[in-house]
This record gives sequence, structure tokens and C-alpha cells, in this order.
Amino acid sequence: MKYECEVNKVHEEKIKEVKNHMVNEELMYDLAELFKVFGDSTRVRILTALIETELCVCDIASLLSMTHSAISHQLRILKQASLVKYKKKGKEVFYSLADNHVITILQQGLEHVSE
Repeated sequence: MKYECEVNKVHEEKIKEVKNHMVNEELMYDLAELFKVFGDSTRVRILTALIETELCVCDIASLLSMTHSAISHQLRILKQASLVKYKKKGKEVFYSLADNHVITILQQGLEHVSE
């Protein structure tokens, strides 16, 4: 079904109001890039695992039945997107969620797709 304006009228006041509240283009681009990161199910699985506790690459690889290099690649992308952080304990590196915003995004997304 195609929707068209039957009355060729632009509601200038509404447009002005919306424009005043729209986020600038650079932030829109950054938001779109963030959502692209969530577009990969492996990355989402890693993030949901990290909700529970911090994990090393070996732990995540075992949990998801994937290779260390595949997990490392996905963690690099998540780190670049500021979704995960890491800390070293001796020779081991443990990953965790960057902040509570990541949990909120995941929970809201799960709520939305579960409806």
C-alpha cells in the first residue's frame, strides 16, 4: 500500500518543531554505526554473555563454540564501538561491558523483539 498526501499541504509549524529537536547529522551517523555493531549475532551473543561476568577470550570461545581468532576479531569491533572494555590480570585479558548503557540497549532490544 502506497501512502501519498491527498492534500498537497506542508505543515510548516510541525516541520519547524521537529527540526528544532532533531539530533545533528554527525550524531545520527554515530548512532547508525553503533546499531550496525548490533547487526551481528555473534557480537550480540558475546555482549549477552558479558552481562553475567567478565570473561577472557578462551572463555568466550568455549562458550560460543568458536575459535579464539574469531572471538578476538569480534571483541576488537566491540572495543572500537566502546561497548566492551578490558583489563589485564597477569598474562590474561578479561573483557566486560563498557557500562550499563550496553545492558539497557540489549534489554530494550530483547523486549522489543519478544513482543
